[in-house]
Amino acid sequence: MPLQTFRYAACGGGNTILDITLFYISYNFILHKQLLVTPVMTFSPHIAAFLMSFCVTFPVGFFLSRYVVFEGRDVRKREQLPKYMVVVAGSILLNYFFLKVFIETFGMYATLAKICTTFFVVAFSYFSQKHFTFK
Repeated sequence: MPLQTFRYAACGGGNTILDITLFYISYNFILHKQLLVTPVMTFSPHIAAFLMSFCVTFPVGFFLSRYVVFEGRDVRKREQLPKYMVVVAGSILLNYFFLKVFIETFGMYATLAKICTTFFVVAFSYFSQKHFTFK
């Protein structure tokens, strides 16, 4: 296994565990599986929990990718962050779509749906970061 792939798996795995843990805590203990009502809009509990965990795992994921996984690349930071944000936007859309489908269409438990969603998002993220963000 190439070192870069190992680093991505280790860092991504750690960040994924953090993401699922924060999702579980947010969904079950902060939101209590209830809608999150804001002045602007109302969020379903699984989408609100995803957004809460995302606020932590987005910066953690960027710094791990930048300084551990793809640290040898010559792309400047000011070029990497916008590209990383494009990949993250795609990941957000995938998370939203799969969580909605798995929970609202198939009736899966939220944490199990988050774990299943993660498989799709990790594959998309790895190839996008390798061939776009940090190439």
